[in-house]
Amino acid sequence: MTDVSTPIDYTDCQSLSEIWPRAAERFGSTLALRDPRTEPETALSYQALYRQIRQFAAGLQAYGMQPQSKITLFAENSPRWLIADQGILMAGAANVVRSAQAPREELRYILRDSDSASAIVEDAQTLRDLHPELEALAPVVLLSSQLPEGELAQSVLSFDAVLAAGAERELEPVSITPDSLATLLYTSGTTGEPKGVMLSHRNLLHQVNAIADVIVPQRGDRALSILPSWHAYERSAEYYLLSQGCTQIYTSLRTFKRDLKQRQPHYMVGVPRLWEYVYEGIQDQLREQPAPRRRLARWLLAVSWRYVLAHRLARGLQLEALHTSRAKRLGASTLAALLAPLHALADRLVYRTIRAGVGGCLKATISGGGALPRYIDDFYELVGIPILVGYGLTETAPVTNARRPRHNLRGASGPPLPQTQMQIRDPETHQPLPPERKGLVVVRGPQVMAGYYKRPQETARAIDADGWFDTGDLGWITPSNDLVITGRAKDTIVLSNGENIEPQPIEMACLRSPYIDQIMLVGQDRRSLGALIVPNWEALRAWAAEQNQPLHLPEGGDPDSKPVRDRIRQELNQAVRERASYNPNERIGPFRLLSEPFSIENGLMTQTLKLRRSAVSERYSDT
Repeated sequence: MTDVSTPIDYTDCQSLSEIWPRAAERFGSTLALRDPRTEPETALSYQALYRQIRQFAAGLQAYGMQPQSKITLFAENSPRWLIADQGILMAGAANVVRSAQAPREELRYILRDSDSASAIVEDAQTLRDLHPELEALAPVVLLSSQLPEGELAQSVLSFDAVLAAGAERELEPVSITPDSLATLLYTSGTTGEPKGVMLSHRNLLHQVNAIADVIVPQRGDRALSILPSWHAYERSAEYYLLSQGCTQIYTSLRTFKRDLKQRQPHYMVGVPRLWEYVYEGIQDQLREQPAPRRRLARWLLAVSWRYVLAHRLARGLQLEALHTSRAKRLGASTLAALLAPLHALADRLVYRTIRAGVGGCLKATISGGGALPRYIDDFYELVGIPILVGYGLTETAPVTNARRPRHNLRGASGPPLPQTQMQIRDPETHQPLPPERKGLVVVRGPQVMAGYYKRPQETARAIDADGWFDTGDLGWITPSNDLVITGRAKDTIVLSNGENIEPQPIEMACLRSPYIDQIMLVGQDRRSLGALIVPNWEALRAWAAEQNQPLHLPEGGDPDSKPVRDRIRQELNQAVRERASYNPNERIGPFRLLSEPFSIENGLMTQTLKLRRSAVSERYSDT
């Protein structure tokens, strides 16, 4: 579905803080924030949200916070997080954000490196864990209503106390320009030491105005929030959706599937692993159907897939056939017309039920933060779940490219946002390359960061004299100006024969297998690629039962089971051979099956569910 309304314009704003009074006036009693997880449930209108942001800002001023200072904000998603975030900015300061659940040494490093003068933290436990470092800061505010006991209680303020202080005084006017620092957002540290990315009000305001070229919500549309609010991707999306009058509903991984169905969101942003999680749930439901219904569903899916491919080809939206002749496009259009009634039947019998399981109201889901596996992209199109893919980095606030509903080229990351320029350069000579030539992706635009905090040399390496930012990603540009990301320059695996292998496309191909939950390729300086694999044990058990060879696996699975290894070997070989760009060097040789998944808890994934490749390699260095 494509929105046809006109987005609300904020291009004349000098700071993010100017959004909230306008939104309060325009949307008034419309529900802005809803958090069903609190007791009682939190529900704030746009008027109430603006009032609390303003009170929190005035309260910080009352307790001595100075303009242009930096305030640490270590906390999780909640309405209070947004109020604190925007209260800090409205008071003329900048915030330094990270999850309160991040490793304590990382939080201590950020506190030291950022030169924070004050701090706002999630709860008493965070306060205790970071107490020596927080002792010199003032004020220290807890977002939790529960203050600590004893000596610590004397040195901290509650969220409510800051609001109350702000209610008793007027907000002092401060000077905020578009180039004023808004936030220091530390990179996730997938490799090396985290760096503080300096994002200005100009950077973030660009996102608020430019994302309107991708989606245009209606007042009161519901948006489900699950990614960390401190992350650039979720943060810019939240600012934009709230600027347009949406109702933001908070959820969590534990309640996500239920909330997706019950809250019936119109919009949601997520990372690839989240969309895989939804896909896996749909596949589980299909597997649970009686055999005749499973066979019917498989047949209908096959017919619909032929329809989708023909429909794409007719519209020039098949990535692998961008130069199709007019005659072939006409033939594809005819085939799509012939298959359309069967696809419509499949929609009534199967796909409508699938969409109801994800709320039935989605206008757009947006995927970012990593490469979306092609089979997920294809499946969502097939069943009518609208998914758009974007691209960007923390250093670009973050979105530089995004697919549009009117031009949704699967497998690509879409054309640039307004005011954004993109080039593909030769990695060696740094000379621009023509369309369809693969090289290093560089970007220039108002969303590019001011630099890395206190790291002028690293800033100069990342941004050249003409303002071009080196993303570190590899890709190419289609004739219609869509960006196609092929891998990460620093993730490239160089085999002992000198062959360069991009792991991500191969990993995504392997993830099409229902028997592989997670995979990471290895093989630097080795004769062949290897793989670390977390199998889907439930799917393997179901497969074995169908073969009348039930697997009697212990809890967590048996990585040494021969039937399992044989099945996984077949899946790997098939996945690699079926890739359009297959070459023999991409064949996966030795592999290791893992009983422990890659997760945030064991430190092998970031909080946005991206692999910490260096951490995984270190953990399994004996492989």
